[in-house]
Amino acid sequence: MSKIITAGNPLLKETAQPVTVFDKNLKFLLENMKKTLYEANGVGLAAPQIAVSKRIFVADDGVSGYDEYINPVWTPVGDEKDIDVEGCLSVPDLYGEVERYKEVLIKYQDRHGKKRQKKASGLLARCIQHETDHLNGILFIEKAVSLHKGKDADE
Repeated sequence: MSKIITAGNPLLKETAQPVTVFDKNLKFLLENMKKTLYEANGVGLAAPQIAVSKRIFVADDGVSGYDEYINPVWTPVGDEKDIDVEGCLSVPDLYGEVERYKEVLIKYQDRHGKKRQKKASGLLARCIQHETDHLNGILFIEKAVSLHKGKDADE
């Protein structure tokens, strides 16, 4: 399990590097990220949150199950957006309302380098957008329309 770095750490503001090598080191990193995600009771975890500058995130929305997203690129499906409360393992005890697309199409690679894609809606779509922001050096607090302390979120 890895330590999750928090807001203020300059690594969270960097653009993560693409993954080009799919080897046992990558598999070890993915297993570590999975353990860290579950230990922290998170919905998603991006590699930069454990101080690794790679375009990877793992997610489990509690409905679709666990998945790994390497070199992800998403596009909105339609124009419909909604505002909901988000939290972040790298911004403990702060929550905020963030506008996101309701449905996205994500293209990514799995741990073997195989290209995959799927449509996501609801919490998974929100998570995909939130975690991809991490890969681009953006924290949800920069997009939130309001922020508050305390937990009123499901995340």
